[in-house]
Amino acid sequence: MDILGIETSCDETAASVVRRHADGSGEILSDVVLSQLDLHAAFGGVVPELAARSHVTTLDRLVIQALDESGVALDQIDAVAVTSGPGLIGGLMVGLMTGKAIAMAANKPFIGINHLEGHALTARLTHAVPFPYLLLLVSGGHTQIVLVKGVNEYERWGTTIDDALGEAFDKTAKLLGLGYPGGPAVEQAALEGEPRRFRLPVPMRRDPRLDFSFSGLKTAVRQLAEAQAPLSQQTISDLCLAFETSVTSSLDDRISMAMQRFSERFGTGSGPALVVAGGVAANRAIRATLESRAAKAGFRFIAPPLNLCTDNAAMIAWAGAERLAAGLAADALTLAPRSRWPLDQTAAAVIGHGKRGAKA
Repeated sequence: MDILGIETSCDETAASVVRRHADGSGEILSDVVLSQLDLHAAFGGVVPELAARSHVTTLDRLVIQALDESGVALDQIDAVAVTSGPGLIGGLMVGLMTGKAIAMAANKPFIGINHLEGHALTARLTHAVPFPYLLLLVSGGHTQIVLVKGVNEYERWGTTIDDALGEAFDKTAKLLGLGYPGGPAVEQAALEGEPRRFRLPVPMRRDPRLDFSFSGLKTAVRQLAEAQAPLSQQTISDLCLAFETSVTSSLDDRISMAMQRFSERFGTGSGPALVVAGGVAANRAIRATLESRAAKAGFRFIAPPLNLCTDNAAMIAWAGAERLAAGLAADALTLAPRSRWPLDQTAAAVIGHGKRGAKA
């Protein structure tokens, strides 16, 4: 089946056509992404209204481009899959209205996709990973450990109780006068850091809940920076390295405990997989640490290509294909966008993190 995917949940406008073959393998026929990085850089973060307006002016063109590059005509598409949450409500509305219009005009099934499910299933598109597997999602908006049991079957084992990791990188970079986005800026500065100059606490170490916390770490960086002011370039690099080291140690601790829990439940005989997704997965120190930890625990380490770790429409199209192949019903054209949408619908709210209503 050939699926048209649309992604507009934050500051990337994206369209893609993905083919799911009869044997379950996937093929990306086109993958078009327009970044709004330059648009938001002057503000040090994403401005929701600007993001939505940019989606409005560019999405139609990107959909046409994705169809042209795929060689698949609109009447040959089997379904339209669109991110319907979580994300910035203005951007979600743009993508949903566009996808609904296309689906109605072409008389095709319409599928609303949870953005997190797109990340969760990408490894099956790129590496054909069998269920179950362990997912570490680290991005600007989410930091979670999830057991992926099957399509539409997820258990959230851990989440952040305050900042997401990408958000913590951005705030630290802003505090130290570095550029946006913060992740690459902090990583680059850390390369010149002196490893023994500063030591920062490792958040949540050995906490059995498997949750994350980065707000206190950000405060510790600020206090150190104030004590060292005025900051030289070397001090900034040393602080960035200390921050990156603390983050990496925290992730190593959390995922080590998660793999132990996975092994106790499923064993390691079938060569289980640790899948890492999200833009922060591009950080080389984080990736190296997790890859080493996975090897020690008997897990395969899988990280999709960077262009499929950050926001993209190929993962949305693939999630739509997986849902159709699993026999899940398409959605009605009355489907509404959701700014909050837990991947695990049974997970209890985490106090202090994006709490709205009964779930976070």
